[in-house]
Amino acid sequence: MADRPKTARRDPFVAGWREWAGLPDLGIGWIKVKLDTGARSSALHAFDLVELPGDRVRFSVHPWQDSDADATTVECDIHDRRVVRSSSGHTEERIVVRTAIALAGRTVLAETTLSNRDQMGFRMLVGREALRQGFLVDPAGSFLGGRAPREIRRRNRGRS
Repeated sequence: MADRPKTARRDPFVAGWREWAGLPDLGIGWIKVKLDTGARSSALHAFDLVELPGDRVRFSVHPWQDSDADATTVECDIHDRRVVRSSSGHTEERIVVRTAIALAGRTVLAETTLSNRDQMGFRMLVGREALRQGFLVDPAGSFLGGRAPREIRRRNRGRS
């Protein structure tokens, strides 16, 4: 059998099905995420996407659920483009960026697709390619990595 890349299997962190995370490369300190072992890549709510010269993209993010407050505008490199099938079976081509996700005291690098998730319960899904870098998911647990500060949870306006 050929050598396979090693993944972070030592001392994995047991995370809940939903957690608070940060996106330090994108300037987003807090965002409530759903951990989705059924999704290969991660997905981030993004709107006003503009492709720029030099394989770059500019987009905005609403980090809070059910709110358009505190939008953050980001510019970064395009890593890839992929056809992605949603849970409803709809396919679309999405831009993929690579970004750090800070979750439960660990930071991992994740390929993240950009799409409008306004109608979805979570502004971000963390997929299995990111999770395999040192996380196990307990589907009965929530916020096992800790909660955001109270003022952040209030601004989120979602269930916390």
